[in-house]
Amino acid sequence: MKEDSKAEDRQLIAAALAGDEKAFERLLTKYRNLVYTIMLKMVRNPQEAEDLTQEAFMKAFNSLASFNEEFAFSTWLMKIATNNCIDFLRKRKLKTYSINEPIQYKDEKVEFELPDKEPGPERTLLQEERRRIIEEAIEQLPPRYRHVIILRHKEEKSYEEIAELLDLPLGTVKAQIFRARELLNKILKELI
Repeated sequence: MKEDSKAEDRQLIAAALAGDEKAFERLLTKYRNLVYTIMLKMVRNPQEAEDLTQEAFMKAFNSLASFNEEFAFSTWLMKIATNNCIDFLRKRKLKTYSINEPIQYKDEKVEFELPDKEPGPERTLLQEERRRIIEEAIEQLPPRYRHVIILRHKEEKSYEEIAELLDLPLGTVKAQIFRARELLNKILKELI
């Protein structure tokens, strides 16, 4: 059936090149919905998709003599349509505003300020102090608990990976991590 469609397209193209306008209209009718659907997906605006569909067919009609019959007409047409649409999207620029310049709105100028989301020196200092206290608390843990806490929370290993690394049953690893967290909590309360 695909070959029948290609053969029909070749006949319609030959007739259109010979001056038969009805032949090109039949091609347009056959592929219009396909082109429109793709254009609509690309621009998300029915009116613009309609305009781009019309432009694609006009460009295809004007370039029909360059069509290579080795390829499917639909592929060639879609290449024309999508390239045209990409050009359209490149030309349509969004209106942008400088964040450094005030925006004129009616009779007044509106300033635009962006909040500084970077942590301030106090916050950085607090985070560093918190990290140091946690490190100190981890160092106070018994070696077997310290090891599982480091594997779990610093190296971000899964329970299964820790069990495999330490050659321990999964339940033992979970119990040790639970106990290590309890001890860590107790040590942190004392440090703070």
